Amino acid sequence: MRTSTRTLTRRGMLGLGAGAAAAAGLAGCGTGSHTSSDGSHQAGGSGEPSPSGSGRPPAKPIGDGSTSYTGKQPHQPDAPVPLEPGETPPQFVVFSWDGAGEVGNGLFPRFLDLAKEHGAHMTFFLSGLYLLPESKKRLYDPPNNPRGASDIGYLTDAHIKDTLKNVHRAWLDGHEIGTHFNGHFCGGTGTVGNWTPAQWRSEIDQAKSFVKEWRTNTGWTDLPSLPFDYDKELVGGRTPCLLGQDNLLATARELGWRYDASSPGGRQVWPAKKDGIWDLPLQQIPFPGHSFEVLSMDYNILANQSVNSTKAPAHHYPGWRVQATNAYISGFKRAYETNRAPFFVGNHFEEWNGGIYMDAVENVIQHIAREKEKGGGQDIRLVSFRQFTDWLDVQRPEVLARLRTVEVGQRPAGGWSTFLKEAPTPSGNVA
Repeated sequence: MRTSTRTLTRRGMLGLGAGAAAAAGLAGCGTGSHTSSDGSHQAGGSGEPSPSGSGRPPAKPIGDGSTSYTGKQPHQPDAPVPLEPGETPPQFVVFSWDGAGEVGNGLFPRFLDLAKEHGAHMTFFLSGLYLLPESKKRLYDPPNNPRGASDIGYLTDAHIKDTLKNVHRAWLDGHEIGTHFNGHFCGGTGTVGNWTPAQWRSEIDQAKSFVKEWRTNTGWTDLPSLPFDYDKELVGGRTPCLLGQDNLLATARELGWRYDASSPGGRQVWPAKKDGIWDLPLQQIPFPGHSFEVLSMDYNILANQSVNSTKAPAHHYPGWRVQATNAYISGFKRAYETNRAPFFVGNHFEEWNGGIYMDAVENVIQHIAREKEKGGGQDIRLVSFRQFTDWLDVQRPEVLARLRTVEVGQRPAGGWSTFLKEAPTPSGNVA
């Protein structure tokens, strides 16, 4: 019997929503961390050395030199292959970060270091405004909102530079740079939930331009270019507060996007396409001590623990840290031991309630890494959304359709060797 699910909607930046218990999903913009001192992760613009000093080709500037072509992205997994008949599917785990800004709290490089330690890849949904100086805010023309308006704060110049450094490193470490769009409008008449496909196109074009033209907008000539072509890199995103997906998808399809991570609360089952785009939602996971489930995002756990307060009394923190950790571990374990549905987790670079949600994410990454080592490293894969989409795209449609028949917490009838061995082939015969 399914339990009810309690999810809360985050409006605006920090706890502006009333948080009624049965609201839809949520998302937000996270920032934070100190700058990395490892200059080896910096790729050059015109006339600068090759990325990482590793023998990669010299950077070829694109446009004004804000971005550049530096060759194939390093540290990528082997090319995906279709599942063999009777093969157990891998357990995919995707950790993603909304906003992906750097404001000196040490969180962006903390998780880059952690990912490197455990051979994990992640997705960073960069907010375009985090590369636009506040002095140039009138360059942003948000749909249904005043020019220059934003429901998240613009970063200081120093923090924009820190964000550039960490995004730069993230891509060279093998992570994906997606988009969290720009102004994060979640309420009122200007909410992203009301935007038309044409308005989403304007928002995306602007988000891309802020990444591709940060050098022009800032006037900074002494910083290295970002080491990727954002027109090719950007294949998916997550909308503010998980709103507006229906109208976004038409535009995403026109732009050639491959997935969207904006569905407001999915279940732990194998994904399907929606309007031609892979629909990869945050998921309902067990919430220890409660009969309802919680969305697999740091802010949603916070909202259920402290009713949207981001600075509750500190005596709650130890217990809440354990509860948040166990919620994530329970979600991972349920999938890993049953239907092997991919496990998606959403986060923000924030130190809400003493940073306990960041500790919980680190704890669960370490837990999953230990489980990965037990299995020899092959049946658990910590990947980005783009890498997971690469895997989905090479699977036989009839195999994926069969995987989708296994419900939350259910094991395949007869075990994987029997269940997928009997998957029909395209001709209609049994494999």
